[in-house]
Amino acid sequence: MKCPYCGHLENRVVDSRLNKDYTITRRRRMCDACNRRFTTYERLEVTMPMLVKKDGRREVWDRHKVVEGLQKACEKRPVSMEQIDEFVDALERELQDMGEREIPVRLVGERVMEGLRRIDGVAYVRFASVYRQFKDLNEFMVELKQMLGGQEK
Repeated sequence: MKCPYCGHLENRVVDSRLNKDYTITRRRRMCDACNRRFTTYERLEVTMPMLVKKDGRREVWDRHKVVEGLQKACEKRPVSMEQIDEFVDALERELQDMGEREIPVRLVGERVMEGLRRIDGVAYVRFASVYRQFKDLNEFMVELKQMLGGQEK
């Protein structure tokens, strides 16, 4: 593993921990050259289904894109990075369990909105406004009323 500070290739593992699902190993490393510490994450590489866009194009699953979208929606909200990571982990498992080689991107967007609705209402509305491309305030208000109606049940 290359040191992010000095580029040296020799380092040693100081500490290793598994996440609660035993799917990711977090390793604290120390560079043999500069003695600085850095963290690496090791996860099992599994094949994710291809995403089929609205226009029919195929796109490779990109966890980073999903996490970035969630971070933007949850900005300045009481949602931790751990909650976001756990949600994306669960989403990836769900998509893998479907056993499909291709999945419509619409399905992923809907699953993300369902999850955000449970995690944080404001983040949900932020994400929905971008995902559903609201054209005016009326569309926004319809979505808000549906969300608030769902909470009263």
